[in-house]
Amino acid sequence: MNIQEIIAKKRDKQKLSKEEIDFFIKEYTNGNIVDYQASALIMAIYINGMDEEETTDLTIAMAHSGDILDLSELGNVVDKHSTGGVGDKVTLILAPIIASLGIPVAKMSGRGLGYTGGTIDKLEAIPGYNVNVSEKEFIENVKKIGISLIGQTLNLAPADKKIYALRDATSTTESIPLIASSIMSKKIAAGANKIVLDVTYGSGAFMKTKERAQELADAMIKIGNLAGRETVAVITPMEEPLGRNVGNSLEVIEAVQALKGDMAEDVKEVVLELGSNMIKLAGKGDSLEENKAKMLENIRNGKALEKLKELVANQGGDVTYIEDTSKFKKAKYIMPVRLEDTEEFAEKVVKDNQIPKEKICKREINQGMANEQTSKKGINKMEIKQGMVKELNAEEIGKLSVFLGAGRIRKEDKIEPEVGITFNKKIGDKVEKDDIVAYIHANDEEKAKEAVERLREIYVVE
Repeated sequence: MNIQEIIAKKRDKQKLSKEEIDFFIKEYTNGNIVDYQASALIMAIYINGMDEEETTDLTIAMAHSGDILDLSELGNVVDKHSTGGVGDKVTLILAPIIASLGIPVAKMSGRGLGYTGGTIDKLEAIPGYNVNVSEKEFIENVKKIGISLIGQTLNLAPADKKIYALRDATSTTESIPLIASSIMSKKIAAGANKIVLDVTYGSGAFMKTKERAQELADAMIKIGNLAGRETVAVITPMEEPLGRNVGNSLEVIEAVQALKGDMAEDVKEVVLELGSNMIKLAGKGDSLEENKAKMLENIRNGKALEKLKELVANQGGDVTYIEDTSKFKKAKYIMPVRLEDTEEFAEKVVKDNQIPKEKICKREINQGMANEQTSKKGINKMEIKQGMVKELNAEEIGKLSVFLGAGRIRKEDKIEPEVGITFNKKIGDKVEKDDIVAYIHANDEEKAKEAVERLREIYVVE
């Protein structure tokens, strides 16, 4: 068996055997297959695809390319995974709720890269919180208090890390078999025997359409079930940021508020849908509606918030920040964003007439300005019209948060926990004159000013 034959086989649209897939993963992980050969095979897979059996074999091989965490002594452990989003603080809210219901939560999470945030970065915004613990301590934490959230400290699915880097460099990322095997190999290696997937779609997600998200979800469910992990998926939209805040400490603050009962409706919908399925998989209730009621009850009675405090204290974090979120460090500049500056805009157009008609029209739409006249004579007589937020592109919001310092483009980039964006108005909300639609939190004044202007362009009000 050699890699050239395997490449040729997939190039010619033939099915790869389990032995061939195992050989490729083992030898590539060990460095005996070089990057250009692996790239050729990945491109062949990208073009010609894989069937369910091949995709499952690839997933299992990648999962076993490194450490496999054994959580069997904890009983049924339900893991939750999101395919990514902007403002996604669901784990921070959901995990304590589930643990407060007596279901063990042993979760390894990643850092953010690109415009989607990472749970570990958010946890590290809590002073003292330790995300780097040993496997033994991780399991002991769950035995002790029923929950532990840590970073991926073990050598989980190293083959996936190498293949992911190649996919990124060779424009082969958008392949259902490759995406599904990447996600599920890490979930299998992480040790849970039940998996709930949050598969997002829209401008802020990797899958841009609901149909593609469903296709990915179906593939991962089949992989999970074939691998002996009962798996369910929930499809959720990500056309706008999730919740009110984007940014690490800002999202922790929002999570604490949510566990006190003040939860944004879009966040609540996702949390309850995922959580009710986790409870069902854990064998603690077959009715999703009754499971949602249990979750809401543990928010009302304070048990979920107490579990978050217990988690933070047990992993070295300063619980006083959870008890009083005003203690979190604030950004140096907190600037309001208004969509309306009609008088200033009109005066500029009338004064120098240097703004093209096309730009005036675009600005009018974005700011909810009357669009009856665009001539020099009529500009300064415009009146504000009331409007509704029609679009709030999540991907552009994510990129803006990275620009402010809330995310990273490279793994070595430093996160600024306190920067980000707070939203007062989202899709469907009414906007009137002088309304503050959002706040920019920044540590650099020029970045803050630029972010205000960029956010105004992202909002579409009609």
